[in-house]
Parts: sequence; C-alpha cells; structure tokens
Amino acid sequence: MFSMRSVGSVAVAASIVVASCGGSDDSTDVDVPAGSGDESSELTVVTTVAPITSIAANIVGDRGRIIGIVPEGTNSHTFEPPPSAAQTLSEADVVFINGLQLEEPTKELANANLDDGVPLVEIGDLTIDPDQYRYDFSFPESDGKPNPHLWTDPTLVKIYADIILDTMIEVDPESEATYTENHAAFTALVDEFDAAVRASLDTVPEENRKLVTYHDAYAYFAETYGWTVVGAIQPADFGEPTPSEVVALIEQIDAEGVPAIFGSEVFPSPVLEQVANETGAEYIDDLRDDDLPGDPGDAEHSWLGLMKFNFVTMTEALGGDASALEPFEVRNVVPDEAEYAQ
Repeated sequence: MFSMRSVGSVAVAASIVVASCGGSDDSTDVDVPAGSGDESSELTVVTTVAPITSIAANIVGDRGRIIGIVPEGTNSHTFEPPPSAAQTLSEADVVFINGLQLEEPTKELANANLDDGVPLVEIGDLTIDPDQYRYDFSFPESDGKPNPHLWTDPTLVKIYADIILDTMIEVDPESEATYTENHAAFTALVDEFDAAVRASLDTVPEENRKLVTYHDAYAYFAETYGWTVVGAIQPADFGEPTPSEVVALIEQIDAEGVPAIFGSEVFPSPVLEQVANETGAEYIDDLRDDDLPGDPGDAEHSWLGLMKFNFVTMTEALGGDASALEPFEVRNVVPDEAEYAQ
C-alpha cells in the first residue's frame, strides 16, 4: 500500500529543488508551445509529459495558462527540449515534472531558466518513498533509475492531484477555493474510474493477469491491482535487446503461459512481434504510455482517456470482459484548455 507524504513537504521539497539548482526519437524539431512574452497577471503553469498536463488542467482550471513542453509521441526519457522551451520556462510561475529521473534534460533546462523562487516540483519523488521504487529489465536497480511511470496507477494519480493542489495553493492562495473544488471533483472522478477498472480487471482469469510489454510502464499498476509483470523487451539504454535476452523472454513467456503480449504505440517493436510469433501469444501493438488518444480538446485526449483505452485493451486481450469499464464516461471536471506540445 502506498502512502502520501506529508502535504507540507511539497513546498519545502520544491524550494529545495530550486535551491539545489516513444516511436519518434529525441529530436528537438518539435512544436513546443512558447511563452506569451508579455507581462500578465495570469499564472503560467509549465508541465512535461501529457498525462501530468491533463491532471494539472483538471486542478488548475481557468486560474492559469498550462503549457506542456514534452511532445506527445516522443520518447520522454531522452527528449532534448528545444530553445523555445527555455523561454517558456523563464516565464513560469510553477513547473510540474514527473521526476524519478524521467525528464532529466528538461529538468536541467528548467534549473537554468527559472526565476528565483519559482517551484520546480518533482511529483513522482513526492508520491512514493525510495523503498517503494520498482526496478525491472527496462529500469534495473544497478542503474539507479527507478521505473517512473506512476501515472498508470489511478491510486497514485490521486496523490499527484493532492501535490498539485497543495502547490497551487502555496503559489496562488487567493484561488484556494477554486483549486480545492476542482481537486475534490477530480479525485471523486478517479475513484469512480478506479471502481470501474477493478470490476473490469476482476473478470480476467487469474492465470492470465500477467503483462509482457515493450516498454515497462505498468510496474506500479501491477503492484496495486495484483498483476504480475513477466517482462519487457526494451532494455535500459532504450535500444534493442540482445538475442540472448530475447530468447530468455521467449522461454519465460512459454513457461508462464502468457496469452497476449503488448507493444507500444510510441515504441513500435518488430522484435516483440517476433516474440509473439515464436510463443503463439497474441500481439497487441497499440498500448500507450504517455501519448493521449485523440487531439487536444477531445474528451478522450486526457489522462482518463489514456488509461481507459489501455485497461480496456488489456482486459479484452487477456480473456476478460470490459463491459464494466466500456460505459465509463471519459470527461474532465473543468474544460481542458492546456497547451499540449505536438
């Protein structure tokens, strides 16, 4: 069971950070929203990966301009932000990143461009303690980088929302009532979603509750919902696995009797398709890690839309019935007017 750290630690940790300071590649030739370049009373809230942008949009609402700077469909682990991101960061009133060493180049750029006193909040680091870190084939403990994909676990997303709420109240106390109201509505929506997810996943036969993926984004989900991550193809250097590693995974899939394996919409992998052919497992090639479905402005273009798509896909491919989850209405608690990098 995960526990939230002290709420008051958010502001302290943020100040310490300031003081101490995919299918596509990591090219900087991307469309990253730029700052306004003018003086305005509107808060500028800068985020990194799209799921965090979506969660923040539900809490902040119309109290600030939200700008995501890591483009969807990009390998967020290796993304190198373009010069335009430096301008955006220099105008920020608060910056939310996932942390847990996910966006190190973006973090370095933020440290170099943020005004003094602007909080840089590493949400993942505040959500779990080091003894809760998960390590695996893609994120080996020997490299010292834990799996950072906490947002695939709805119970941890509620803590993300708590941290965003507390930070925004610190930054903009006059809007506390708005942030608190949005936060209450969003966490209630996550609870509703979590109930539908559990009802759906419970229909998957216990012997099938095993995940083989290309990029391991489900370690924390598996811990919470009682699933097993059998393995992942992508090694720690985000390259291709060695032949011996592929053989070992094939043998493990055969031994575990895994019925389906999942590729990534962001990280297409002919190797994983080969593994499926060798084992007879069904190959599903369109799970999403942080690339939201649809287009900005669409209801499904949201953290909820992302996770509903993934959980329905996983349930059906592994022999379950997603009828408890299919009717769930994907929606935001306030209009999402965030600017998503594309």
